[in-house]
Amino acid sequence: MANVKIHVKLILKLRDVGMSRQEIASTRHISRNSVSEVFRIADEKGIHYADVRNLGENEVYRIIYPDKHQEEVMFEAPDYEYIHKELKKPGVTLKLLHDEYVEKCTARGTIPMGKTKFNEGYAEYMLQNNLTGRISHKPGERCEVDWSGTDMHYIDTQTGELIKVHLFVATLPYSQYSYVEPCLKMDSFLRCHVHMYEYFGGVPTRTVCDNLKTGVVSHPKEGDIILTADYEALGEHYMTAIMPARVRKPKDKPSVEGTVGKIATAVIAKLRNSEFTSLASLKSAVREKLDAFNRADFQKRDYSRY
Repeated sequence: MANVKIHVKLILKLRDVGMSRQEIASTRHISRNSVSEVFRIADEKGIHYADVRNLGENEVYRIIYPDKHQEEVMFEAPDYEYIHKELKKPGVTLKLLHDEYVEKCTARGTIPMGKTKFNEGYAEYMLQNNLTGRISHKPGERCEVDWSGTDMHYIDTQTGELIKVHLFVATLPYSQYSYVEPCLKMDSFLRCHVHMYEYFGGVPTRTVCDNLKTGVVSHPKEGDIILTADYEALGEHYMTAIMPARVRKPKDKPSVEGTVGKIATAVIAKLRNSEFTSLASLKSAVREKLDAFNRADFQKRDYSRY
């Protein structure tokens, strides 16, 4: 079972050597509120590290938190390591895991924690183990799609005219594996989805898009979202839930928003000095840079998006 108690003795020791609340919280991955609370209680009770230097961690914890200690002894401790692993699986939520935990406690005749305390314990476990934000996405759960704000072009050899080309961009948030496709018109939106699913080798549970006229008719603050008939049909055919982001809420699709910037460097900037005389040649060059982008190792990691 994972121990999620606040490391009271360690906090008092670090305070004794002159570390601030912020320094202790950031270097030991303990929430600042927890550190501040230990400081406050220690001041109220007149407790210094010298007073508890020779005591064990649990004894010091009981001195600072006598009531909380009794509470924690009363409840069966959840296995937060197991819970953290299960949350990475599609469809698994903290509510589901709490329900299962309650069922196990009932079967064993032990007392389960309530949902709020259960969730707080998990949050504390994540902080103490430096796991914050690591499971915000699950494999295959969603992809995010958008248009790049920066266009590309190729040269019409007959007229010498520069033909503007739009870039469709998509990302799988869990891996950051991405897809880019140059298009002459934005009404290629649905065709790009088909090519994207083919490139990814599968279809996510959810497809999160922007509020583009090519896909969304209406997205009111209240009431049903209305998709175009074709976009709705695409979602039904591929069995993916089309979910437009809220209006002017880029944080609803942060992965693709971030990828758009990276693509500007990995694809657009690297091809800025190249000239193309057809859409096909531009697409080929973009695909080459895209594959290199997906297969390049992350900084300080020995694995890539691919």
